[in-house]
Amino acid sequence: MAKEYDRRNLDFILKEVFDMSSLCKYPRYADFAPDMFDMLLDSADSIAEKYLRPIYVDSDRKAAELVDGVVQVHPGVEPYMKEMGESGMIGCTFDLEHGGQQLPSMVGGAHEFIRGAAHNSVVMFTGLSHGAAHLIASFGSKELADQYVPNMLSGKWAGTMCLTEPQAGSSLNDVSTSAKDLGNGSYAIKGQKIFISGGDNHFSENIIHLVLARMEGAPRGTKGISLFVVPKRRQENGEWVSNEVVSLGVYHKMGQKATPALHLSFGDKGDSVGYLVGEPNKGLIYMFQMMNEARLGVGMGGAYIASAAYHFSKQYANERSQGRLLTNKDPNTAPTLIKNHPDVQRMLYFQKAIVEGSMGLLFQCFHWDDIAKAADGEEKAEAQVLLDFMTPVAKTYPAEMGILAVNQGLQVLGGYGYTEDFPLEQMARDVRIMSIYEGTTGIHGLTLLGRNIPLNNGQALQTLGKYIMNDVAKGKTLDSVKPYAEALEKEVANLTQITMHKLGFAMKGQFDVFLADSTLYMELFGLISVAWQWVKQANVAAEALAKGGLSETEKAFYLDKIHTMKFFFHYEVPKALGLSKRLMDEENLTIFN
Repeated sequence: MAKEYDRRNLDFILKEVFDMSSLCKYPRYADFAPDMFDMLLDSADSIAEKYLRPIYVDSDRKAAELVDGVVQVHPGVEPYMKEMGESGMIGCTFDLEHGGQQLPSMVGGAHEFIRGAAHNSVVMFTGLSHGAAHLIASFGSKELADQYVPNMLSGKWAGTMCLTEPQAGSSLNDVSTSAKDLGNGSYAIKGQKIFISGGDNHFSENIIHLVLARMEGAPRGTKGISLFVVPKRRQENGEWVSNEVVSLGVYHKMGQKATPALHLSFGDKGDSVGYLVGEPNKGLIYMFQMMNEARLGVGMGGAYIASAAYHFSKQYANERSQGRLLTNKDPNTAPTLIKNHPDVQRMLYFQKAIVEGSMGLLFQCFHWDDIAKAADGEEKAEAQVLLDFMTPVAKTYPAEMGILAVNQGLQVLGGYGYTEDFPLEQMARDVRIMSIYEGTTGIHGLTLLGRNIPLNNGQALQTLGKYIMNDVAKGKTLDSVKPYAEALEKEVANLTQITMHKLGFAMKGQFDVFLADSTLYMELFGLISVAWQWVKQANVAAEALAKGGLSETEKAFYLDKIHTMKFFFHYEVPKALGLSKRLMDEENLTIFN
């Protein structure tokens, strides 16, 4: 099987586009050197090779199942968790005082990209433990952090996030899980949660659930939600006892079968105890830290599954012979490799454009996260504003377009792609969930247009425009990029016009009209955002080519970057025309009174 990602491309994005080594100038990252980052990414490759690639198919065929009240997962998950814990990589981006290595998010994200491309489902175990431990370390008391975080980072204990309930779905206003004050600093938790990824397994000594629940007398809606640590096992008189967290069932998922999704019951018999994280009624505010981290992780999932599909279908196209070129009318000649057919090239370039453009968008967000943590003053504030603003886009575009990219890879294989003999059918099942995880595309469309765009009188959008125009200005100085930089400038102006048009409805109090097509607005916004990333990458490639002194391999790499940028603008950017027409159309066909 082909390797699932291109290290040269990953290095290009990290080192040449975003100059990851420049992070070392900040005191937060001063103990690191660029070659140390390379070694860590090499270790990700080693982990993928030893623990993840070998079980990708087998863990799909032998899905997790509930046996005698305990979820049995694939035996390959445990050694992976142990390796990640012993190597310090579960909490590698944590602050030193929280038991981490204080690595940049760009490095942590790249490490996950390599592992996720090898096995997208198993990496969820470490990702969830990372997010849960980080939340406890950030907002919990010192006692809570000391009790739970070290064992979660070591891989001995696992972590989850428990938001969704059977009657509420994504509507967190309607969370009904209750928390009754026991008067001793603990609370009796009662309720049910559904779709809890990694909610149980047979090997972890304990599983630490972060549960949203409502205290007695709390306000209705999201303002009355608190956050609790609810372990599967709690300590009582020096002994570990059951905390009445019961696995009611495992959902039979379409894909990602190595990671079980659980229906959990808490305290049905009144014996589930939770411990408050932070202050009462601020649970959703705290949980947003884990959710936003997870949203970037989900966007990564869309990108790295699409990457794996692209590299496999590219290998297949270079090995499979079928048919002849349209210009060849001689049936006696040997069939040509399918990579020589223009439509196969179209499908391959579509995949490449989506994968590498999505990576640019995601690592742009990781870069902002690093600056927000390391810098001071205006630089820090600006990075945080942009990260918060763009997280829904960085989750949604790779998730939605990753589905299309994987499907194009399956199409390259034709009938073979639809069989279990090749991995594309599994990748197509695995990637499908990414547009649903951590908020559906519709929810993120509402967030972008309804909250993020108007926030602080559009400050974030204006700041983003400044960044885009800087890259447009550079692109205009480079002959091979200039036409596309100018095209991007026009698309940004068009997006601005559409945004003002939509905001006009909000100003008139017509909020249903304002938000009715927010998903389409998100689609357009993501398209323009990735077009920006392609201009940014093409700028770097064009400058490298102009500088000269390149090997033939390096020259070909940079030329292909520019070619893929052109492909994106000629094949993808024109889709903005149809989206724009609908978004400017004032006839409403989906609003019924």
